[in-house]
Amino acid sequence: MKIIIAGAYAIGCHLAELLSRNHEDITLIDEDEERLDKIGNDFDLMTVHASASNVKILKETGTGDADLFIAVTPNQSQNINVCILAKALGAKKTVAKIDDPEYMEPEMQKFFNELGVNSLIYPEILAAKDIINGLKMSWVRQRWDVHDGALIMLGIKLREASEILNQPLRDLCGPDDPYHVVAIKRGGETIIPGGNDVLQLYDLVYFMTTKPYIPYLRKIVGKEHYVDVKNVMIMGGGNTTVRTIKVMPDYMDAKIIELDEARCEELNNLLEDDDTLIINGDGRDISLLTEEGIKNTQAFVALTANAETNILACLTAKRLGVRKTVAMVENLDYVSMAESLDIGTIINKKALAAGHIYQMMLDANVHNVRFLMTANADVAEFIPVEGSKVTRKPVKDLGLPAGMTIGGLVRNNEGMLVSGNTQIQAGDSVMVFCHDMNMKKIEKLFI
Repeated sequence: MKIIIAGAYAIGCHLAELLSRNHEDITLIDEDEERLDKIGNDFDLMTVHASASNVKILKETGTGDADLFIAVTPNQSQNINVCILAKALGAKKTVAKIDDPEYMEPEMQKFFNELGVNSLIYPEILAAKDIINGLKMSWVRQRWDVHDGALIMLGIKLREASEILNQPLRDLCGPDDPYHVVAIKRGGETIIPGGNDVLQLYDLVYFMTTKPYIPYLRKIVGKEHYVDVKNVMIMGGGNTTVRTIKVMPDYMDAKIIELDEARCEELNNLLEDDDTLIINGDGRDISLLTEEGIKNTQAFVALTANAETNILACLTAKRLGVRKTVAMVENLDYVSMAESLDIGTIINKKALAAGHIYQMMLDANVHNVRFLMTANADVAEFIPVEGSKVTRKPVKDLGLPAGMTIGGLVRNNEGMLVSGNTQIQAGDSVMVFCHDMNMKKIEKLFI
């Protein structure tokens, strides 16, 4: 598959890393030679030092034969324009990163599609949805709903109160049990578990379950004492914060602490229809946090542009008694550190955007792909076609490759967990977890 990426910035580089694992034909175009050299030395791809707006360069890089053209520079107008050019030259599918939420309206997306931009990516909306998912359930690190909640994936950190520690999974997750353990992050290691594996203290465990059994799962992991989030304090008043407020449920109240006075005025205008208090100050100031009621706050969300600031602020909030913290960590080098410090939910916009684009290169009917940063694993929703390999035998007889497991499926809008005796059918939505594997290899099982 031929893929051209315009922009060797955060999203483009992370996306190139994901795609290079599949040994795709990747070309990365950027005007900064230093950025290109850095990623070109690490991954198997071709780099072109030029402007992606140059039609001659687009022709020379084979844009007319591209299966996917992705524009992810910081400049929204450039992204849109080069996608239009790429489509006109013959690129099959184009994707542009934008920073204007109005462009995400259905009528605008239809307008851009007619111009030649097949898909628009607004990372702040993706991040806001992740943040709200994390706040809705204060006792989980990550939540992912499949088919409007027919299946639910929960990432949970196990503490001393958990009653499922130190027992083989074959005794915990039988065919009749209402949850499956699909991945375990233990220290720096990711485990796709088998029946002999046991859950240990401080494991970050990824469970697959259905909505009626969430209270049961909450009980056995020892999280019943966690209070629900109603009051939220957000540090940083950037675009991600604005989008988060816009999708926040009515039962949550939010305060925003923003250091820049001029931005506070902008936030008052942007959020004038929302019941949100804007405070001019430093979210790391303990006296300010105390004065603004941090002790009566169930969640603290740090969304400044500085990862170190966000990590430090979340540690401060935890010390002051806030149980649920969320930190935006855009530098992937800091993700492991934030996890080791027990920060809580970690948000990375470039990883979310890259994962969203990643699914577009897969040929099978793939509805969702998520890269779990903290576990260095992929989770994807595949829909097998008639006669595909996964539909020919029960799951136990499929000979699934090591590093891959099937967590559940949705059939006729009903979620169900998968056991060894499950017979997958064409048209099912199947949740697949994999670690350190080529996604294209897995895809062949479903087509």
